Amino acid sequence: MSKFFRFQEYKVLFYRVLLAFLFYSIARLGFFLYNYKLLKVDSVSEYISLAYHGLVFDTTAILYVNGLFILLSILPFWINTSKKYQIFLFWVYFISNAIAYATNFIDYIYYRFTYARTTIAILDIAKNETNKGSLFSRFIVDYWHVYALFFILLFFWIYLYKKVKVAQTQITIGKIKYFAYSIIGLLVIATMTIGGIRGDFKKSTRPINMIDANRYVTKPQHADIVLNTPFALIRTMKTNSFKKINLVSEEQIKNSIQPIKQYKNNPLTKPNIVVIITESMGREYLGSFNKNYAIPDYKSYTPFIDSLAQHSLIFTNAFANGSKSIHGMSSVIAGVPSFRDAFTSSPYPKQKIQSLVSTLQELGYDTSFFHGAANGSMGFLGFGNILGFDHYYGRTEFNNDKEFDGSWGIWDEPFMQFMKQELDKKKTPFFSTIFTVSSHEPFIPPAKYKDTFPKGTIPMHTVVGYTDYAFKKFFESASKQPWFNNTIFIITADHCNQTYYPFYNQIVNRSAVPVLIYKPNSNLKGVNTDFAQQIDIYPTILDMIGYQKPFRSWGRSLVGDKKISPFVCNFNGGQYQFMQGNYICTFDGKEIVGIYNKTDLGLENNLMGKVKNQEVEKLEISAKAFIQDYMRRIMDKKLTAN
Repeated sequence: MSKFFRFQEYKVLFYRVLLAFLFYSIARLGFFLYNYKLLKVDSVSEYISLAYHGLVFDTTAILYVNGLFILLSILPFWINTSKKYQIFLFWVYFISNAIAYATNFIDYIYYRFTYARTTIAILDIAKNETNKGSLFSRFIVDYWHVYALFFILLFFWIYLYKKVKVAQTQITIGKIKYFAYSIIGLLVIATMTIGGIRGDFKKSTRPINMIDANRYVTKPQHADIVLNTPFALIRTMKTNSFKKINLVSEEQIKNSIQPIKQYKNNPLTKPNIVVIITESMGREYLGSFNKNYAIPDYKSYTPFIDSLAQHSLIFTNAFANGSKSIHGMSSVIAGVPSFRDAFTSSPYPKQKIQSLVSTLQELGYDTSFFHGAANGSMGFLGFGNILGFDHYYGRTEFNNDKEFDGSWGIWDEPFMQFMKQELDKKKTPFFSTIFTVSSHEPFIPPAKYKDTFPKGTIPMHTVVGYTDYAFKKFFESASKQPWFNNTIFIITADHCNQTYYPFYNQIVNRSAVPVLIYKPNSNLKGVNTDFAQQIDIYPTILDMIGYQKPFRSWGRSLVGDKKISPFVCNFNGGQYQFMQGNYICTFDGKEIVGIYNKTDLGLENNLMGKVKNQEVEKLEISAKAFIQDYMRRIMDKKLTAN
């Protein structure tokens, strides 16, 4: 009878699928152990609960990945139990599973930089890199233990797979009966598989998605434990998170966000403008930005920026509006943040975008973008062309690979000197942006500076010291030029990187970046502790130079906007995060799901239902208004004031 119903084959199939669950659970544990300081699980029981809820997401990923294998295992072929067919199934099983399983191990390390499970958007980043081979080789060396762990587990998986085999049997009943009973088995297993992929069998519900992980957690970062990387990749394939919502009125949008700005605080002047977007330079590393936080045993790694800050206006409570480099470019220069998906890799960036480039070109500025990596890296050249920069200077224009760092691009010190030399040739006024490269993985300064900068407590500290030194040399040489004294310098970062102090491990501070404005020989000095963000830089510059026309901006002028209260909007843990006044709220795109005190940087004490006042109501409206207007303007191609 067991042969009749192919029970033996079905039991072995169940065992093989069950193995996948076992190894996904092991991968989840490894992910947690590698990132436990960021994930902040308070007890073993809490981790077990998160891992239990993760089984739902594991089920979807495993059944997607093993769909072909399952189908081939249950189709009514006459050779299913033969040795050759079982060898064929072995290769189908492990080729698909090994590829999917390996992606979990990417996030053992990559999570430290993005604070989110890797999605299909990684392909948009990788496709612009010409040095994939060298980067991959370096990662193998630096993180050999992750690769070793993957292969150890894979070999153990293969060992367990081979421990239980399908015994070769002969069909002893008529082929018609065999076929008929096999079809019944196929329908039952297929139904169970479809239900597993969807997350349940309810017709009324949609298949589970990444945001559903937040249903099972109280801390946003715990959603990343519940999830697995294959699921995140699968669920973001051919998806578009840009969707219109209609939750507030146009009047509420105008009052709370005012997406069309017009400042008349200053007369029109035309100073030069230099914006420095520093790779991975989280606020944690800069002593001048941490004096008021009372961080025990704090140490700064940026002596030059700290000295420059004494003559600048600095914002010590500023945040990034995205988690990747291209997010920083669009946020700072065009005032367009990125949330679940990068705006630049969405279907919508190819449109007219009002930005620092377009507005300053109206005033006769020469506009340029500098990035020492291979031309086109990070997608900067493509987006720069959309914005309309007059000039792009990359590794090609630098034309001296003796200064190539071997991984990303030209070392910061020589490339910033190259930028200074190009600026010397330009007619004023000019607007120039540089995106640095050296303060990044693999955390190695030029050989001649091997023992020059403090090693610090994490690898990032050494290269932060080097980039700070590159800034020093740039400002020293630029200060001797006639254009220097009539230039506004802005220093910020694209996103954060490695953290050491617990204060910066908290979920809100994982996007904490510096914003510094320096104008030589001016009264523009001081420390501002209000909320600030990357998208505020664009309107701030236009306000400072006296640009009088209306322009589209979701940010606000940091030096002259009295109508819109300081705020920050970004994306964390699968949710929008909006900070204003005394509170932080989280928004899932449909409804507010969390209210926190602004001092609760770990988002650990949800006040939903416990506090309700006029300020909270205004905050909720502002969060909804921001996302509603953001989606509508991007999708309707209305990223200008006209």
